[in-house]
Amino acid sequence: MTPTVLGIESSCDDTAAAVVTGDRRILSSVVAGQAALHAEFGGVVPEIAARAHAERLDVAVEQALAEAGVTLGDLDAIAVTAGPGLIGGVLAGVMLAKGLAAGTGLPLVGVNHLAGHALTPRLTDGVDFPYLMLLVSGGHCQFLTVSGPEDFTRLGGTIDDAPGEAFDKVAKLLGLPQPGGPAVEAQAAAGDPRAIPLPRPLLDRPGCDMSFSGLKTAVLRARDEAVARDGGLRAGVRADICAAFQAAVAEVLAEKTRRALALTGAPLVAVAGGGAANRAIRAALEAVADAARVRFLAPPLPLCTDNAAMIAWAGIERLALGQRDGMDLAARPRWPLDRSAAPMLGAGKRGAKA
Repeated sequence: MTPTVLGIESSCDDTAAAVVTGDRRILSSVVAGQAALHAEFGGVVPEIAARAHAERLDVAVEQALAEAGVTLGDLDAIAVTAGPGLIGGVLAGVMLAKGLAAGTGLPLVGVNHLAGHALTPRLTDGVDFPYLMLLVSGGHCQFLTVSGPEDFTRLGGTIDDAPGEAFDKVAKLLGLPQPGGPAVEAQAAAGDPRAIPLPRPLLDRPGCDMSFSGLKTAVLRARDEAVARDGGLRAGVRADICAAFQAAVAEVLAEKTRRALALTGAPLVAVAGGGAANRAIRAALEAVADAARVRFLAPPLPLCTDNAAMIAWAGIERLALGQRDGMDLAARPRWPLDRSAAPMLGAGKRGAKA
């Protein structure tokens, strides 16, 4: 029997619910953003995000069920993001899912948010294992060999800021609104990527690890030099800085993808996460795949950013393995996909960050 699963996602600042079937049909996908709530603060405020999730999650679930034309009685399981993410938001989603599971008797399936992104090519295109995945989301960036729903091998990742974080910080440095990714991309369209020389961090070192913190600092210096020279940041210079920054990120990701393909010999490379919505990055990665004569796969834009359809699908994949969770399912701020790999960003009492 093909299962029908409700997915719930609340790991950052998008409150999402979706209904997905085991034959890869997305019956509904509801995403309520919080950009307006955080705009004046220049970034996501965890306490505000958690409160908004608590207020909106039940509404999102009701809307997802209605749009799918199903009731709770038609479902076979409830899947929920149990981490990693902002702990208040994750906890709100987990508690709602537990309540629904307790009230209906449906199985509860906790999902790693990053696994949701990494398994998206299985939802959208039904690809077979294994495949190479570049996961480039807001707080994470890593290359993975995806060999199963719970079998991930990390080939490399960022040792500091993820690209999404760097885009947000660069936007803030340049006086652009949040979220920074779309704002920087829009500015870059009017700029010259060769006008401002910026570094390509770690390209002089072997392997698939990445670094974007120094690139952000280089943008700060370029901005300060322009302000000192012109008495302010002119619109054309801002656009050039954005174009140069975006080009640098795309080039680094492209070269590291080339290395990951050479290392694995994978016949397919997929990209997922919010960074996959950037057209320059997608084009650079697609060019690498074309040169290597391998298949390139990127999800539709609504499935790049945080959504509950990917969580429902990851739940379906776990269900197929016979995986279930009890009412002791914990919300986790940190949850690496490859638990055998050494932490890249350090670890504390809560465990490895990535």
